[in-house]
Amino acid sequence: MTGTESACRRVLVTGAAGFIGYHLARRLLHEGLEVFGFDNFNDFYPVRLKRDRHAQLEPQAGYRWLGAELADRSALAEVFRSFEPDCVVHLAAQANVRHSLVDPYTFQRSNIEGFLNVLECCRHAARRPRLLYASSSSVYGARAQQPFSEAQRTDTPISLYAATKRANELMAHAYSQLYGIQAIGVRLFTVYGPWGRPDMAYWLFAEALRQGRPITLFNRGEMRRDFTYVDDAVEGLFRCVRAGGLGRYEIFNLGSGRAEPLTALVALLARELGVAQPALELRPLPDGDVEETCASIDRLRAAVGYEPVTTLDTGVPRFAAWFKEYQGL
Repeated sequence: MTGTESACRRVLVTGAAGFIGYHLARRLLHEGLEVFGFDNFNDFYPVRLKRDRHAQLEPQAGYRWLGAELADRSALAEVFRSFEPDCVVHLAAQANVRHSLVDPYTFQRSNIEGFLNVLECCRHAARRPRLLYASSSSVYGARAQQPFSEAQRTDTPISLYAATKRANELMAHAYSQLYGIQAIGVRLFTVYGPWGRPDMAYWLFAEALRQGRPITLFNRGEMRRDFTYVDDAVEGLFRCVRAGGLGRYEIFNLGSGRAEPLTALVALLARELGVAQPALELRPLPDGDVEETCASIDRLRAAVGYEPVTTLDTGVPRFAAWFKEYQGL
């Protein structure tokens, strides 16, 4: 950690039963902070997985929670009133670029209306908390040069999901200027690891390998992603919670700083799951998707000392081991 530490001791985590939210809440509790988990346990992917994650948080000392919608302003306001967070980590959102093309109203309600409620609660809190919120690498669109830098323009999103995340950044900027809220946005790249999301490519690939089905690779396999292991992502978030010296409004990339071929991920998964020659189904690049993502992490490194340490060669076997155990393989 660089510089002085903030006074954040009571942290509200929205999306606490989600993939990153669960891992972050566990880390915060391990560090001795008080955590309030807020999640609606929606059925975008199997609720059992969310319940299983959350079951590990519930018994821990210092943890409280509420199951409710972000759109329920009164429920959210009551949490702010009773818990009085020093920091709000807003991770709850409707994710998945491709899903935003078929269910746009859910994205508007969760990602725009829900975020507005979070901002309003921060605004009206007796002691305004630091707001740390998840943005996305998708805000860069398809034309940005690699690696993606926070200085690049982000006004050409190619999916509704990306547009909602960029809107969050602009809304946060307005509230930081109008009401003095410290708003820190982190543009997450492709986070993977144990307890992950079943709608993500690495999980879908693992399922296909387990069931002996072909793996679908878009852009005919010519895709590269900044795969960020969940422990590294959580380390970056934790440092943003605790760091002193941050500005009133900040945007940081949070990734690994490396672009890895999707085929390398497939090969590692196949090896770990005992598939000698995975069958591949090559398809064109779908609407809303991009060929490559890679984060410049210089700003986050300078601000909080962030340094990712987990390579794909290390992270994929960890995910595969957890996947086999969770699936009873």
